[in-house]
Amino acid sequence: MTSDLTRQEAVRDAAASGIPSALADLGALVRIPSVAFPGFDPSQVQRSAEAVAELVRETGLFETVEIRTAAIPETGEQGNPAVLATRAARNGRPTILLYAHHDVQPVGDEALWDSPPFEPTVRDGRLYGRGAADDKAGIMAHIAALRALKEAVGADFDLGVALFFEGEEEAGSRSFAQFLSDNADALRADVIVVADSGNWDDKTPALTVSLRGNTRFTLRVRTLEHASHSGMFGGAVPDAMMATVKLLATLWDDDGAVAVSGMTERDAATPEYSEATLRDEAGLPAGVSPAGSGTILSRIWNKPSITVTGIDAPSVVNASNTLSPEVAVVISARVAPGQSAREAYAAIETHLREHAPFGAQLEFSDQDYGNPFLVDTSGWAVQAAREALHEGYGVESVDIGVGGSIPFIADLVREFPGAQILVTGVEDPHARAHSPNESLHLETFRNAVLSEALLLEKLDARAAEA
Repeated sequence: MTSDLTRQEAVRDAAASGIPSALADLGALVRIPSVAFPGFDPSQVQRSAEAVAELVRETGLFETVEIRTAAIPETGEQGNPAVLATRAARNGRPTILLYAHHDVQPVGDEALWDSPPFEPTVRDGRLYGRGAADDKAGIMAHIAALRALKEAVGADFDLGVALFFEGEEEAGSRSFAQFLSDNADALRADVIVVADSGNWDDKTPALTVSLRGNTRFTLRVRTLEHASHSGMFGGAVPDAMMATVKLLATLWDDDGAVAVSGMTERDAATPEYSEATLRDEAGLPAGVSPAGSGTILSRIWNKPSITVTGIDAPSVVNASNTLSPEVAVVISARVAPGQSAREAYAAIETHLREHAPFGAQLEFSDQDYGNPFLVDTSGWAVQAAREALHEGYGVESVDIGVGGSIPFIADLVREFPGAQILVTGVEDPHARAHSPNESLHLETFRNAVLSEALLLEKLDARAAEA
């Protein structure tokens, strides 16, 4: 027992002393604009992968460290570069796979940022910058935890470790499944930690145990063969904008809840979460009421949602007295745990076709699917993770659902059915991932690094088949 306590104290000291260098390395990664979306400079994603690979090599812990790609099945093109590193387990210890991603979201309108998005800036206990939280902080939490374990117990620890730092998660992980298949032997593990989620708040850690799925598609609504004068024909001829507005309005009931037959809900209890907290964390102004029905967290975790995320129509500056012949919209739906994404998409398409006003012509394209996920919480690794989070943060962890989606987890489950999957993260509710002024709460980062280092120490002391 004394030896175990000594190891854990050494891990604590090493994790704390390593935070300054970890944050410096995180700042260097944030400076790389590694946006993997089409139209952005792919050399920056390659540069990001090389920087991450060098940080992994510098740990001195891995037998192999490589930058690899895999083919995108639909096109045959190579996906974006990922970092893959391996270290074999010894003396009957388990292997842990640590996942995060080094690509980031586009910054959007830079005028909405209070500091340059790719210039890491510390204000009021937070580190601001694109990718500072999502998910370059996840990468640095993994690396900092490994550094702490090495310093505390030595480089010859027995735990097997694989790293998979993806380069296209924000752009849809199009080559993810193929990458898993191509590198299955290197990635096979007893425990998989996906560091791409969040926490209950900036003081309370969380394990994510449910995730909604998603489906996304483009809808084109056409009512005319060509544009026509709104004064000459308005009132008798339905324009595409009117038809689109009427059609989209059928997707929700008067409360704003999804009104699509065939989209299901999950019946599960949720913790207490007030409307005041929702307003604070989501930026909901006074006078604007929440949408939906039921408890707030059931709406976010256990029920579907539908959002129009883009629209192609005449812009305000180009507005004229014209009946629009065609309008295109992008629809993004979140799918409740327990329903497949394809089934949910089919229900939405059927609904739209049945409710198309004036016989409007509908065209569906660019469908994308990601299935929801429920974590099996009965395994020993979940208990070890809860203990490590409690020890690292000083408070009990909370099991949470997340309204967002991590579709590739279904690929992990399919490829490695025997692995226990832990979904963790370094974000707090004010991280604003994907939005202007994304930031990382520094104290949360410190606690996350310590918690993961303690988890690694626990697994290094455990027999693989225990």
